Amino acid sequence: MSDMSKDIQKQTASTVQETERTRTRKVYAPKVDIYETKEAIVMLADMPGIDEQSANVTLEKGVLTIEGTISPDVHKDRTIAYSECDWGDYHRAFTLSDEVNKDKIEASVKNGVLRLVLHKAEPPKAKKIEIRKE
Repeated sequence: MSDMSKDIQKQTASTVQETERTRTRKVYAPKVDIYETKEAIVMLADMPGIDEQSANVTLEKGVLTIEGTISPDVHKDRTIAYSECDWGDYHRAFTLSDEVNKDKIEASVKNGVLRLVLHKAEPPKAKKIEIRKE
C-alpha cells in the first residue's frame, strides 16, 4: 500500500472511557475539516454511506458528538462482486469553547458529508455593577 493510500483509509476511533459499546461493530473516526468565517465555525465530516436518518449529532456538557451508522443492507438487492468498503459506525467528539452559541448549531448531510455550522456567540458585553452604601 502506498503512503498516499494510507491517508485515505478509515481510521479506527478510540472510544470514550466513560462509555461502553453494546455492538461489536468497528468504529471509525471520520476525517473532519474545520474552517472559520466571520459568523461561524464550519465543520465538514467525511462519513460515506450516511444520510440524515443514520447520522446523529448531540451536545452534552459542552461536548459535541457526531455519530453515524452504515450498514451492508444498502446492497441487500445486489450481489457484491468486489468491495473495498468496511461497515461500521462513525464516532467523533469535540469540546466546544464559549465562543460557540450552543443554541444555534445547524447540521445537514449531503453525499456522505455531515456539515455542521457552529454560530459564534456574541462577545460578552460590559456590565455596570451598582455600588451600594453599607
